[in-house]
Amino acid sequence: MARPQESFGKKEKEKKRLKKREEKQRKKEERKSNAKSGDLEDMLVYVDENGQLTDTPPDPNKKKEKVDAESIVIGVPKKEYVEEDPFHKGKVEFFNDSKGFGFINDLDSQEKYFVHISELIDEVKEGDNVVFEIERGMKGMNAVRVKKG
Repeated sequence: MARPQESFGKKEKEKKRLKKREEKQRKKEERKSNAKSGDLEDMLVYVDENGQLTDTPPDPNKKKEKVDAESIVIGVPKKEYVEEDPFHKGKVEFFNDSKGFGFINDLDSQEKYFVHISELIDEVKEGDNVVFEIERGMKGMNAVRVKKG
């Protein structure tokens, strides 16, 4: 039987693998020789009066005033979207009575909003001026509570 041929690439990979193993072993022995006693005191970290991490305990004389624990708010405040005037003025651009939907063009922003027949307070037709509010729907902003105005 012929023995497997060792190419230059295979020899180089083997050398790298052995070198890596030796380096790992050397680092392991170095860690063992430099290991500290493992005291809890060696592992503690303190925060100084400026908020920086140090290995020395803080000086009680430099301590700032007490913090009122009740005044600390934990959590993220909810984002409140407050609109000055919830009512928008617009014009019915398209409305299909048989299918029950249409689109309203906002007069201020020129945005088009979808409107469903279930959101109508008054009966509307194309070209009517309306007053409405907007709400987020599944596919974007929708006109709701639509009445003639």
